[in-house]
Amino acid sequence: MSDSLHDRIPEGVIERLPLYLGVLVQLRHDGESTVSSARLGEITSVNPAQIRRDLTHFGSFGKRGVGYDVSGLLDQIQRILGADHTHRLALVGAGNLGSAIAGYDGLRHHGFIISAVFDTDPNKVGRRISDLVIRPVGDLERIVSDQGISIGVIAVPSAAAQEAADRLVHAGVRIILNYTTAIVRVPDTVTLHNTDPVHELLHTLYYLSKTEPRSSSAQLAVASMR
Repeated sequence: MSDSLHDRIPEGVIERLPLYLGVLVQLRHDGESTVSSARLGEITSVNPAQIRRDLTHFGSFGKRGVGYDVSGLLDQIQRILGADHTHRLALVGAGNLGSAIAGYDGLRHHGFIISAVFDTDPNKVGRRISDLVIRPVGDLERIVSDQGISIGVIAVPSAAAQEAADRLVHAGVRIILNYTTAIVRVPDTVTLHNTDPVHELLHTLYYLSKTEPRSSSAQLAVASMR
């Protein structure tokens, strides 16, 4: 996909593509060969007309009355997202969260390979996490450069997040995934994505609160904050 075409595609479309991809992976695993936009819409809670509009940004997919070829559309979306080849990741932080990320098989299934893990704790350095030896954070720039790593993942305490980001930027990564609650600043040349689980839960909680009546204690708690 050319840069000019990418610039014309709404951000919302790009955000929905991984959702479609995840469903297609499951459908193929279940032995499904075709899927309609109506079925995709039912599973993803996205309007079928929106799904069709999203996909027309990238070409003509599917046949009227038949639907989309599951494997074909899956391959096309992987190509659009750049997930049709492997990407090396550097993980900074070997605590509970870092260990969970390193052991998550879903990353490898989508072409993401954690190539190096770093930590500042001397009690962790030298130990293994998944199939990798934890390296001292002082080796980060050299290893990232030597292995051609372009994506960094931050899973450290919030107070150490900016320092980790600075090291990753200095090492030459182009994308940083920040799993902390800290507000991290990076140059315009680096893409930063924040994935704080608390933020995601609060976002979901808003919709839950629309369907569940508030208890009197919750109302009092809100009132006390005013």
